[in-house]
Amino acid sequence: MSTLRNRTTVLAAATTAVLALALTACGGDDSGTKSAGPAKNDSAAAAASADATDATTTGTAKTGGAGQNTGATKTGTSKTGTSNGSAKTGGDTSDSYAYKHPCKSGDLSVRVYPREGSATQQVIEVNNVGANSCGLSYFPRVSLGAAKASDHSSDIQPTVPGGLGGAPAYPVKPKTAAIAVIDLNPSGANGLTWIDEMNVLADGDHMPNAETQNFDLGPDVKVRDPKLGLYRSTIAEAVSSMKQAGTS
Repeated sequence: MSTLRNRTTVLAAATTAVLALALTACGGDDSGTKSAGPAKNDSAAAAASADATDATTTGTAKTGGAGQNTGATKTGTSKTGTSNGSAKTGGDTSDSYAYKHPCKSGDLSVRVYPREGSATQQVIEVNNVGANSCGLSYFPRVSLGAAKASDHSSDIQPTVPGGLGGAPAYPVKPKTAAIAVIDLNPSGANGLTWIDEMNVLADGDHMPNAETQNFDLGPDVKVRDPKLGLYRSTIAEAVSSMKQAGTS
C-alpha cells in the first residue's frame, strides 16, 4: 500500500510538471504572437502613411505645375489681347482725320474680282489695313490694256461720273473697304479682244504711278466703252454710281 501511494504521488507530480511546461509554452507563443501582431500593424500603418504622404506631395506638385502653366497661358493671351487692342483703338478713326491724311499704299490692300451675277463687271475693293482712317480720291485711276505690251499709250480709260464735288476725299476707316465697280462692256456688244489686264492706282490724286497694281482679266474679255463708278461702301451702291458714268 505504501509503495502504491508513492507511485501515485510521483505520477501526479510529473503530470503537474508537464502541465506547467505546456502552459508556459502556450503562454510564450501567445505572448510572442501578440507582440508580433501590433509590430506588423504599426509597420503597415507607417508604410501606408508614407505612401499617402508621397501621393499627396506628388499630387500637389502636379497641380501646382498645371496652375503655373495655366497662369502663363492666360498671361500670354492677356498680353496679346492688350497689344492688339492698343493697335486697334490707338488710331484716329474720324472722317476729319481722313480728309487731312491721304491713304498710303502700305496701309491698303487692293483686290479685283468679277461681280457675281454679271459677265462684264469687275469689283475693285480697297481695304484699309492701317490703324487710322485715311482719305482716297473719289475713284481709283484705272486703265485697261495688254499685259505684254511695251507701250501702254493706247490703253483704254473708263468714263466716270461728272459733277464731282463735296468732301475733300473719300474717307476709309480702319478695317473697312472702299468699293468701286467697273463695267468693261455695258452694252454687251463686240469689243476689243486684245485687252487682258486692268491697271489700278487706288488714289490717283496723291499716289505716284509707280504704285499702280496690275490685275489679270483672263482670256476672252471684250472691252467697249467701259464705265467706272465712284468709291462707295457697298457693291450695290458702287454699281449704281457706275451707271452714272459719262453723265454730268
